Amino acid sequence: MECNILLTFKLTNCAPAAFWKQIMVVKNFKMGFIVLLSCLSFLAPVQCAEHQSATITELSFQNMNFGMNLYRKISSYHDKNIFFSPLSISTSFAALLLGSDGITHNEILTGLNLNQLERDDQPDLIPELFQFLYRNITNNGSLKLDQSMTFFVQQQFKIEKMFKDQIERFFDADIKSVDFTEAKASIGIINEYIKQKTGDKVTDMITNIDDFIQLMMVNTIFFQGEWEIPFNPNFTEKAPFIIDNYNVVQVPMMFIDNKFYMMEDVPLGVKVLKLPYQEGVSMLVLLPNKGMDYTVIDEEITAEKFRFWTKGLRKTQLEVHMPKFKLEQSYSLHHLLSDLGISNIFSNSANLTKLSKDVGLKVSEVLHKAVVEVDESGTKAAAATTVGIIPYSLPKSFTINRPFFFFIYHEETNCLLFMGRVIDPTKK
Repeated sequence: MECNILLTFKLTNCAPAAFWKQIMVVKNFKMGFIVLLSCLSFLAPVQCAEHQSATITELSFQNMNFGMNLYRKISSYHDKNIFFSPLSISTSFAALLLGSDGITHNEILTGLNLNQLERDDQPDLIPELFQFLYRNITNNGSLKLDQSMTFFVQQQFKIEKMFKDQIERFFDADIKSVDFTEAKASIGIINEYIKQKTGDKVTDMITNIDDFIQLMMVNTIFFQGEWEIPFNPNFTEKAPFIIDNYNVVQVPMMFIDNKFYMMEDVPLGVKVLKLPYQEGVSMLVLLPNKGMDYTVIDEEITAEKFRFWTKGLRKTQLEVHMPKFKLEQSYSLHHLLSDLGISNIFSNSANLTKLSKDVGLKVSEVLHKAVVEVDESGTKAAAATTVGIIPYSLPKSFTINRPFFFFIYHEETNCLLFMGRVIDPTKK
């Protein structure tokens, strides 16, 4: 699986035009703050102190609920494929939290479901949790994982020293000066950086730079993982995938016969399969029963439900038929995040004074792009019911030949890295 995520924040300055005429930049917006995340990340088992482990687990739980809330907002706009990274968006806003104050700060906390984690006597707790999470899931060094954060700053733009110190401390961020008035050169420098950090998987991510951009934040996470039990490519063959009653497509269907963990949520009408990657990361596939409208499942996807599904898994001999697929999805998150309560940061009253004392900053746009590829070798790239099912009654075949959901998560912490919905595996 390959996961490349582009998340763009554009901060518009609302100061008088005369003031900003002093600053030479490029094209339309008066000020920009761009965050790029190319996420191909899978993480390893947690090994930390007990009190830290519990808190990190809580962070993962809240992040999962945020991701599923965001999924519902996206799904309400269309019935197409969906793929994004809740953790990437949360991590980026965790950095923005350090630069925000007042209502702006509080709305980000609430929208990301992180307000329960903030402590008055521990102002750095949330960025520390993200730092602890990353350190613990990569502690054994065996994963192919490269994460970095870099701020490309226009020469005239002044970042507050405390913000600079914090992003260096918690996110190991670098700060590099560029001249955004030289648009072509700046684009080349940033795209080359992204290309290197993502193992040449992400190229030409940025094609233009908006007017009055002063700061661009690039956060890259590169992952390449392999199935614990890989599919044999010799068994992959064309098979029908039923989109709906009127549309059927032919897809390359992978096949494997082995022991896997699965369960059935009878009241919801879905079957659940865990496909493990190496190093403690798994994909959880949620397959609605035949004739079941997948849109009915949307409101039932919560962190609590996710826990129920993972706890109910039982090992059984199983024939698995799964389509190869590649998704490339882009989202404008401005209105979606506003629907989740994060709206002040997009208004003229946004408070980002901890990032810079330059007046009138606001986020004008948030863009998110994600790419995932699933094949035979693996991946290059969150209820009250107690109903379960016992192993002997599980079906012997798990055939993913109709729309399904999938979640890629770190098992020890239940940290949701990516989630998606496949309606048509032949469409990106």
